[in-house]
Amino acid sequence: MLAGIPKIISPQLIKELMQMGHSDFLIFADANFPAHSHAKKIIRMDCAKIPDLLKAVLPLFPLDNFIENPVKLMSNLPSEPVPPIWQTYKKIIKEYDISNAFKDFSYIERLKFYEEAKKAYVIIQTGTTERYANIILQKGVI
Repeated sequence: MLAGIPKIISPQLIKELMQMGHSDFLIFADANFPAHSHAKKIIRMDCAKIPDLLKAVLPLFPLDNFIENPVKLMSNLPSEPVPPIWQTYKKIIKEYDISNAFKDFSYIERLKFYEEAKKAYVIIQTGTTERYANIILQKGVI
């Protein structure tokens, strides 16, 4: 046990976060994401929700300030409303971004997002069921 590490962060997740280098990225995937068919590494956290993981991980995880948008979302269809969870993410990231790198999201079309997922350092599959809840965080330096 370590002091100061939120209990939602499993030993496996903390290990992967520690091993990631500058510009590596992780994906917090929703419950519907095809993670097993796209992941090099996967951590199942079916009882966790992405907003809770963002609150726990971001104080430990510097976002990449060498690029314009280190946080990426799977874009919704133009005919669909903006997913409410995106506003939740924005609020959490602005509060917990230790590197002050977050300006706004960039958006990746669904099939291109799946291709990006194959390059992720790790995919964390969660129990989040909101539509378009998948989020990419690109790691920066301390």
